[in-house]
Amino acid sequence: MTALQSVSLEHTIITTNGIRLHVVEAGPPDGVPVILLHGFPEFWYGWRHQIPALVEGGFRVFAPDQRGYNLSDKPDSISAYNLDELARDVIGLIDSTGHPKVHLIGHDWGAAVAWWTAMHYPNRLEKLAILNVPHTSVMFKALRTNPAQMLRSWYIAFFQIPRLPEFVILSGDAMAGISALLRTSNPGSFTDQDIPHYIHAWKQPGAMTAMLNWYRAIVRYPPPPAADSRIHVPTRIIWGKNDIALTAQMAAQSLEYCDDGQLTMLENATHWVQHDQPERVNHLLLEFLKA
Repeated sequence: MTALQSVSLEHTIITTNGIRLHVVEAGPPDGVPVILLHGFPEFWYGWRHQIPALVEGGFRVFAPDQRGYNLSDKPDSISAYNLDELARDVIGLIDSTGHPKVHLIGHDWGAAVAWWTAMHYPNRLEKLAILNVPHTSVMFKALRTNPAQMLRSWYIAFFQIPRLPEFVILSGDAMAGISALLRTSNPGSFTDQDIPHYIHAWKQPGAMTAMLNWYRAIVRYPPPPAADSRIHVPTRIIWGKNDIALTAQMAAQSLEYCDDGQLTMLENATHWVQHDQPERVNHLLLEFLKA
């Protein structure tokens, strides 16, 4: 039995910001709420190692399929995937918990949304935990001025092409998508048992186009600079140093935006840090949230 099978999962539909999100809930109803935001190309299942640990720690966990992913609504327009809309989805999720504030944890695109939410709605967060994505100001600057990061982010340009990326990723029973996960993570981080779950989620009607529309929206509808780009809530950044897509120096640069921040660099982890070293990540998260 896997760790995920050891906890009781509730699959719910929560309406927020005019759409319906599929959300997996777990943990004691009176537990402090923690919202987990996955990135590309994952879905709620990307937190399979963290959900049981957080539940055991006494937290009430909310792990949504973010808009466009798996079983959640998939708006047609690219503009529907801009950062402001994505952050408003999170605020609706927070409202649904019945609590004025929550802990927010994000990885990859989910971390970008978490940063944005913390900048614009700091009064709705207790603490913020970020996995392997820099503060948005750091990322935008790197894409303009850092040749090494520009080269690593080549796929963003590829994803702007209509229809072709979807075809490439999904062809041959999603061989390219699965290959990318396996190639960029540590051996064993994504198992033979995990792969069918990902393929099933990617093949939901309209899902892959909606997932890629996040990248299209950030290029076509770049967000205006925040009035205050500093992060005022306590923040822990956990970073896998062997990330092939993002330079490690951006982690330290992101820390400089935090009033109360901590950075832990995991030397032998990749971009998929919560899969590569789940026990270590779980320990760091619980230590931070309970402090």
